[in-house]
Amino acid sequence: MQSRRRFLKTALCAAPAMVVPFGTARATDWLPGRPIRLIVPYVAGGATDIAGRILAEAIAEPLKQPMVVENRGGAAGNIGGAYVANADPNGLTLLLGAVGLLTTNPFLYKNMGFSPAKDLTPISMVYTSDLVLVVRASHPAKTVQEFVALAKAKPGSMNFGSSGNGASTHTAMELFKLVAGIDVQHVPYRGSAAAFADLLGGHLQVIMVQVPTVVASIQSGDLRALVVTGERRNPALPDVPTMAEAGYKGADAMAWGGLLAPARTPRDIVQTISAATVLSLGKPDVKTRIANTGLDAVSSTPEAMAAYMDEETRKWERVVREAHITAD
Repeated sequence: MQSRRRFLKTALCAAPAMVVPFGTARATDWLPGRPIRLIVPYVAGGATDIAGRILAEAIAEPLKQPMVVENRGGAAGNIGGAYVANADPNGLTLLLGAVGLLTTNPFLYKNMGFSPAKDLTPISMVYTSDLVLVVRASHPAKTVQEFVALAKAKPGSMNFGSSGNGASTHTAMELFKLVAGIDVQHVPYRGSAAAFADLLGGHLQVIMVQVPTVVASIQSGDLRALVVTGERRNPALPDVPTMAEAGYKGADAMAWGGLLAPARTPRDIVQTISAATVLSLGKPDVKTRIANTGLDAVSSTPEAMAAYMDEETRKWERVVREAHITAD
């Protein structure tokens, strides 16, 4: 099985090969002048929402068609996801979904209202982001190994916060707990900002969160970074080891998001939008704007995204089952 970064690198390099003429699908299936609605199944202002707005602005030029972002949050993304899954498969209603919605929610909710694997068609990856395990500067653990030792010495005595049950900030920590063999209690929040505030306030001992959220606090000395979840060191935290370097091979994880359409969307439309996404995300100014949000712009072929989504689904299904994660 390919590593995630190698897989995504391969997908990105392969993406230009599937480019089709932008006029092909438009002339036969799309109505001129009608905007494409990009559904972001989360509240406005988050990383996925911002990335979606950057993409929507950039993609309008190659498609010669406007794209409008519409937020339909709620139920951990299930509401917006179901809306797109049930939309007309004409390429005019798309979804920008994150890893939790697309790979974890099917195992957390008895009725999502749709099946990501059956009712959506992958178009392209859009972004990825490493996570980092952080504690307050006053915490006795100076390294991740010391943190694990403390957790093993007093099982259940520490707690961690996340942006919600099944979110990447939750499941990545549960994966780390399984690999390290520790017991740290989970406290779900409505978003990473609340968990971050409670960590600073001393109500939590640790959180695993996207790197940009805490870089400033790490640099100021308020927080201490123990380990990053990527397979390579994060450029923003070059002195922080990866999970594998720290001795926890198999605990690597990434937050990511991708563009999808309703199932049964004609292949030429999917390929046209994917080609426009690859072109848009490859532009230096677009990559920089997305990087400024703390995310890495990554595009792919529809086939590569489908394969990656399947790989991630199998991985997080195992974590949900073994860690006994529920949506409650």
